[in-house]
Amino acid sequence: MSESMLGLKRSHRCTEVRTENVGEIITVMGWVQKSRNKGGIIFVDLRDRSGILQIIFEESDCGGESFAKAEKLRSEFVIAVTGKVEKRQGGVNENLVTGDIEVRAESLRILSESDTPPFPIEENSKTKEELRLKYRFLDLRRPDIQKNLMFRSKIAILTRQFLADEGFLEIETPTLIKSTPEGARDYLVPSRVHPGTFYALPQSPQLFKQLLMCSGYDRYFQIARCYRDEDLRADRQPEFTQIDMELSFVDVEDVLDVNERLIHKLFKELLGIEIPLPLPRMTWIEAMNRFGSDKPDLRFGMELKDVSQVVKDCEFAVFKGALENGGSVRGINAEGKGNMPRKKIDALVEFAKGFGAKGLAYLAVLEDGTYKSSFAKFMTEEQLAALVKAMDGKPGDLLLFAADKNKVVWDVLGNLRLELARQADLLKKDDFKFLWVTEFPLLEYSEEQGRFVAMHHPFTMPMEEDWHLIDSDPGAVRAKAYDIVLNGTELGGGSVRIHQSDIQSKMFEVLGFTPEKAQEQFGFLLEAFKYGVPPHAGLAYGFDRVAMLMVGADNIRDVIAFPKVKDASCLMTEAPTPVDPKQLEELRIEVRGE
Repeated sequence: MSESMLGLKRSHRCTEVRTENVGEIITVMGWVQKSRNKGGIIFVDLRDRSGILQIIFEESDCGGESFAKAEKLRSEFVIAVTGKVEKRQGGVNENLVTGDIEVRAESLRILSESDTPPFPIEENSKTKEELRLKYRFLDLRRPDIQKNLMFRSKIAILTRQFLADEGFLEIETPTLIKSTPEGARDYLVPSRVHPGTFYALPQSPQLFKQLLMCSGYDRYFQIARCYRDEDLRADRQPEFTQIDMELSFVDVEDVLDVNERLIHKLFKELLGIEIPLPLPRMTWIEAMNRFGSDKPDLRFGMELKDVSQVVKDCEFAVFKGALENGGSVRGINAEGKGNMPRKKIDALVEFAKGFGAKGLAYLAVLEDGTYKSSFAKFMTEEQLAALVKAMDGKPGDLLLFAADKNKVVWDVLGNLRLELARQADLLKKDDFKFLWVTEFPLLEYSEEQGRFVAMHHPFTMPMEEDWHLIDSDPGAVRAKAYDIVLNGTELGGGSVRIHQSDIQSKMFEVLGFTPEKAQEQFGFLLEAFKYGVPPHAGLAYGFDRVAMLMVGADNIRDVIAFPKVKDASCLMTEAPTPVDPKQLEELRIEVRGE
């Protein structure tokens, strides 16, 4: 039978009780982690969000009634215990913060009983994730998840403090906004008052934070909820949180400076790690050429090498065909993997095909200096020796090559490089390698749409020295855009924004917007730009990704209280669900069958 607190007050959380409290009478409350009846004495591990504290029940200390209740305790019962803090009699438990003390109970109240949980409430649970997410309210009791969410809270508090000290104002922007479909799909919200019309949930506060700069607020930030109707992966959710900021009267260097100091503060104060400043920088083209990725993982080498010139005269049709079609031949050196079994090499070939490769050429440099290769017969000894030299190959190495259009080669080898690092256990979670990637292309050509699209968004400022190419070679125009990357994950990105109306109009034209279409979608922003707009720039972090990497989690679901699964559904609440037909009727919406 559950009891009420009846005026009882908690004096300490479990791990707030220490040796200096020995002899004190305290009151603690929490969940029963486990109970062990040793015949005449009952040991209970009491758990709250701070950790575990051992409670001892003996009938001579707590009386017959409390002892009888203690005998009924089961896992996840919620209890309140008053008792005396003592030094632990049975030896120190080195695994617990409170391992040198215990509480001898004098009274017990069972505040709530519990059914047997569907899985144990324990760290590093081996229970299937689907079951844990169905019972997320229980999963959230696990100490490792609680530590993650408490750590996430500290990131938010420290970020707010730092940005406030830097002169930023925290301002909320709307979450029911106009749909401007450029990029990912919007989540739409029907309007009852305006039948047949829809709001969108924001993919980011982009336009509103630019308007705040137009309005003179100078430095804005927000820990903002954002929504994108796109396919999920380990570091992506349909609803997510950004640490969002915008600054006026600045250029690239100003944004990078304040964000480097923010990163330095977070890692030093929360993890005790001194991140060296300034952070390294790399242009987009250098990142792609060296690592096959615009978010390179710098924790290991295995860089890409362009060997197009070395193999241009060989007779291997795959290499020749790629070069004749304007592509390239590039390779990576898996050092020390020259004895990899053919079966594993075949698995790497299949892996590469998943990223668009037609195949994967390999050359193993054997210990005796000879070669084992899928293409050696098409090359002379001199050509092979030149290729191995260009790849810095030595006996015992495995050289892997992709030949195709640059975009395919980068994607294949960039991902293959990461897969080889995973297999070799090179990706250490406590090794934090930051990088700024700068000078992204302003535009990228979409084969699907048959036109250039903005690589970031239509308000990104081009680099002044490239602007003259906008008509003759739009793909060559670089942007004043920058991403902050950590260990192969894009933590955040931003850019200097266009603040001149002539450049903005030209951008819309290049992107295929008619003046009427631009006015229809972005008229309110263009109107604001007529009334004096300061130069401005900004950046937004994926807060969930920052937290995930700082706590060493493998998935952002481990740092989000109530996450969705791959199909964007919530296993706990079963959202999304059909709604009452009356609600649809009010909204004048009809749902048709497939």
